[in-house]
Amino acid sequence: MDEISYELVGDYFLPCISLSDPPGAPPLGRYARMRRAFLKEHRPTLYSTLLLSERLYPHLREIDAAAVQRLAAVADRNQATEIINELIYE
Repeated sequence: MDEISYELVGDYFLPCISLSDPPGAPPLGRYARMRRAFLKEHRPTLYSTLLLSERLYPHLREIDAAAVQRLAAVADRNQATEIINELIYE
């Protein structure tokens, strides 16, 4: 088991914990940042659990990818509806 190092901050020893996000990973997208803010504000226990287990960033990237896919599907559906309406009402 790895040794945990501690740092004296004021009167307390706090563990030196660093979270790993893969180097060179793209920055979080809009929907990932929105999800992170939601979790922080409304689900602090889940946020802390995901953060400390290093599952937060994969979760946020998955949420962002799903949101982008859904938006693309909605845009395609709207475009198809507009084309059909143009054909009908011409």
